Amino acid sequence: MSYVVDPRVDAYIDGLPEWQQKICRQVRDIVHAADPAVQETIKRTVQPYFVLDGNICALLGTKKAVDIFLYDGGIVPDPHGIITGGHDNKTARMIAVHEGETLNAPALLTMFKQIIANNRAGGWRRLKRENPDMPR
Repeated sequence: MSYVVDPRVDAYIDGLPEWQQKICRQVRDIVHAADPAVQETIKRTVQPYFVLDGNICALLGTKKAVDIFLYDGGIVPDPHGIITGGHDNKTARMIAVHEGETLNAPALLTMFKQIIANNRAGGWRRLKRENPDMPR
């Protein structure tokens, strides 16, 4: 797959342990596969973000995991149970992938596509305001 990379995101990923690099590159490929218009940037000084009409996700390498923050306002369905943290967070939920674990790429791709669709529809905040039955 071909997409425009931000060299600052490359620098961040290249500085991680090899197993984390592999996960980050996989997530990067998945988010770009969700929509070719996705852009990469750095926010919070060093953290890679993927955006399209709003934040989609961010990556953070920690000592024990790669944390993938999904900026969905908690409204994107998770039928495969891949969300590992932030269930009550009003802005973002998280998937922690530890060394030796396999990322559920098809489930993550589906979630990315829904986040992008929500962003294009005005973002999760607007969708929640306009649809009172959505999770708060």
